[in-house]
Amino acid sequence: MNFTPETLQKIDEVITHYPVKRSAALPLLHLVQEEQGHISADAIEWIAAKLELQPINIYELVTFYPMFRQKPAGRRHIKVCRTLSCALAGGFEVCEEFRRQFGCDPGATSADGEVTVEFVECLASCGTGPVVMIDEELHERVDAARARELAGQIKAGSAANAGT
Repeated sequence: MNFTPETLQKIDEVITHYPVKRSAALPLLHLVQEEQGHISADAIEWIAAKLELQPINIYELVTFYPMFRQKPAGRRHIKVCRTLSCALAGGFEVCEEFRRQFGCDPGATSADGEVTVEFVECLASCGTGPVVMIDEELHERVDAARARELAGQIKAGSAANAGT
C-alpha cells in the first residue's frame, strides 16, 4: 500500500496506544479511509498483516460498520437516516427521492461519479427526522420536496464546478 509518510506515522503511533494490536483495527481503518477515500481489498490485507491478524478479521469490521466504504464515494456524499424514528417520519421516501434525482440506488454512486447516496443507521438527530447528512452538513425534517431542493442545489453546484 502507498500511504503518505504522515499516515504511516499516525498508524504506527496509534498501534502503541493499545496493549493488544488487534484493538487498533478500527482506528487504522479510519486512517486508511481518510487517506484513500475507501477501504480496498489491498488495504484490508495490509491492515491485517500490520496487526498480525487474518484478513477476515478486518473484512468483518469493514462489512459490519456502515461508515466504511469498499468503493470510492462520489465527490458529494448524501447519507439518509433509516433508523426507526426517521423511517416513521418518511426517511424511505426521502431516500427514494434522492435515488430518483441522481439515478443511483442507495449505496451506489451516480453514473457521472459525482454523488453517492447511502441509507445509513442513526445520524443522531432522532427528534428532527428524517435527517440527511450531505458531506458534513446535517439537514433536519427533510421531506421529498426538500430532498428535491437539496438535489437541485447539488446539481447546480456540480454544473458550476464543471465550468471551472
